[in-house]
Amino acid sequence: MGARFRMLPDWRVWHRVEKEWVVSEERSGANILVESLAKQGVEFVFGYPGGAVLPIYDALFGEERIRHILVRHEAGAAHAAEGYARSTGKPGVVLVTSGPGATNAMTGIADAFLDSIPLVVITGQVPTALIGSDAFQEADTVGISRHCTKHNYLVKDPADLAAVVDEAFQIATTGRPGPVLIDIPKDVQIAMAAWSDAPPQRRQRYAPRTQGASEEIEQAVEMIAGARAPILYTGGGVINSGPRATALLRELQKKTGAPVTSTLMGLGAFPADNPDWLGMLGMHGTYEANMAMNQSDLIVCVGARFDDRVTGRLDAFAPNSKKIHIDIDRSSINKTVPVDLPIIGDCAQVLEQILDVWGDRKAQDLTGWKGRIDTWRERKSLSFPANADAIMPQLAIERLFELTKDKDPIISTEVGQHQMWAAQHFHFFSPNKWLTSGGLGTMGYGLPAAIGAQLGNPDSLVIDVAGDASIQMNIQELGTATQYRLPVKIFILNNEWMGMVRQWQELTYESRYSNSYSDSLPDFVKLAEAYGWKGIRIAKESELDAGIQAMIDYPGPVIVDCCVHNEANCFPMIPSGAAHTEMILYGDTVAGTMDDEAKALV
Repeated sequence: MGARFRMLPDWRVWHRVEKEWVVSEERSGANILVESLAKQGVEFVFGYPGGAVLPIYDALFGEERIRHILVRHEAGAAHAAEGYARSTGKPGVVLVTSGPGATNAMTGIADAFLDSIPLVVITGQVPTALIGSDAFQEADTVGISRHCTKHNYLVKDPADLAAVVDEAFQIATTGRPGPVLIDIPKDVQIAMAAWSDAPPQRRQRYAPRTQGASEEIEQAVEMIAGARAPILYTGGGVINSGPRATALLRELQKKTGAPVTSTLMGLGAFPADNPDWLGMLGMHGTYEANMAMNQSDLIVCVGARFDDRVTGRLDAFAPNSKKIHIDIDRSSINKTVPVDLPIIGDCAQVLEQILDVWGDRKAQDLTGWKGRIDTWRERKSLSFPANADAIMPQLAIERLFELTKDKDPIISTEVGQHQMWAAQHFHFFSPNKWLTSGGLGTMGYGLPAAIGAQLGNPDSLVIDVAGDASIQMNIQELGTATQYRLPVKIFILNNEWMGMVRQWQELTYESRYSNSYSDSLPDFVKLAEAYGWKGIRIAKESELDAGIQAMIDYPGPVIVDCCVHNEANCFPMIPSGAAHTEMILYGDTVAGTMDDEAKALV
């Protein structure tokens, strides 16, 4: 006999789920959305209201399970959600209106896509009947976001919302993490549909491969065991996989003895105080890391993607090495650099498989290999000259590290020279402590990311290392931190330039500084005070430690305006079009201009 339905007064119906009778309530699409988010365990929604999402905001009114964080710009919402996700391992949630609300958030969505950050982005849309009519605040959000999301939805029936939200969180958080967008027309938010506490009924259509094939694992173990000059090349995928992956990476390194390097996004997966740590590799990586990659006989790539900032000129990249590439994203394999052994799977699970097969094997004697690495270390590629007249930015980061390391801080950055100096001179010993924009290189990322991280980690010291140009990209988010009483710290390396642009212009465009000088900078101390923050200015090296300590000790939000040498360059540096062994170090003479082919690669 088929299921029977009986109408209950007003808004309830009985229906059958898995042979049990349950009560279903009729609710609006907006209420179904909020209930679905609550069922996912969402703590925070980062958003900004507008006409096309007012029904959702009305549903959030008085909602105690979910805290809405009102940002000052939709880009800030996306970046704050990224910071929350990156620092907690939980997906970030964004809520913005149609048209400019959605398009303003798009940079943060693209940033999350390239850096594999799990986000669920909810956008309002004009009513279904008006889609395609150029209605007020209409934009083709699904079309615009198609190339920078893992998946997106245009919801046309409120009855589909619960299943869509459930699937969106699964897609965002499994496989290679990333942003998923749900576009909800206003009439769908208002329309009524059945709601129950039963699990949403949806198709299981996303099942990424998480384990390597046994023959691949055995081959990988044989290759690692036989290597005389191996190197572990790690990336953000190790951190995205979770703390178990970082623990297994450390165990594998201990058993094999292989030295370890990392991309910008992978810092913290391996402790910086380990003697086998080579530092970051790539365009502004250490001399020893890049040389070891070039001279190794086996590269074990774990959760990295052979980005162009890492490889330099492809025809000269690690020419004599075998390459194992472990990645959950099939499309990243052989995309840039051909590899000898691809293993598609989750970093944690594949590393566990390798360790199981490795068992009690003894590692190769790598004394000779590590001796060669020690000769490269002797170049002291991160050294910088002293300056009696101005604070060197590298020194400022070193002092910031020394004075905060005992507090296990979370560091976010903007994008530019300061970002690279932080990566080079601030040291990380655990994952989820380093928040930066790698793939997209988004100026303005750091402050909202720090806000998201502070909300997710209320007892942590959270510092945004910023530049004077980058901080102004989303400086309005100072108001967000003020409103929610977040003790975020901003440490500005103020050199009065768009520093990275100026450096490239100096080194490769014969010092033609076209529009790279930050004229008419604000007084950051007064700006801080205007938003209710504490402002501190450090103008001399003798003030450095005291200024940093005052920042740490102050219980509320602080901006430190640290005035640094305005012509300091970030070295080492691989020039555009050069091999990853052709690094410029401090003291090297650089002159001339790039040829057109190299210019095209910047």
